Amino acid sequence: MDDLLKRILDLMGNKHGAGKELALHLGIHPSVITDWKAGRNKSYRKYVAQIAEYYGVSVDWLTGLSDEKDPKKKLLINGDEELTEYLEQLRTRPEMRMLFSISKNATKEDVEKAVAIIEALRKAEGKTDL
Repeated sequence: MDDLLKRILDLMGNKHGAGKELALHLGIHPSVITDWKAGRNKSYRKYVAQIAEYYGVSVDWLTGLSDEKDPKKKLLINGDEELTEYLEQLRTRPEMRMLFSISKNATKEDVEKAVAIIEALRKAEGKTDL
């Protein structure tokens, strides 16, 4: 039994009907949960995000990548809050990902020019929260 399944089963506990409730949430037949427990099926891997959401735990904790169970607590990248926030912006905002993708091969001078243009645009719009 892998660690992911162990954590799923720990979350389910011994409560009667827990497997049926989880199956209902996932839109699968309860026998699939029984097959997971018996090691006959590993389809639980494709439901990781839904299982984490159902039990209110982080995907990273569920998959064993983190000891932090609370999905609301962000893990800092290299202990750096600012870097973590930038990564979150890249993850959740397609326009930031596009900007990063275009600029990843830019020279320092290219980036400085782009920043100056963005600052000028924001100033013209009356936005000064840079």
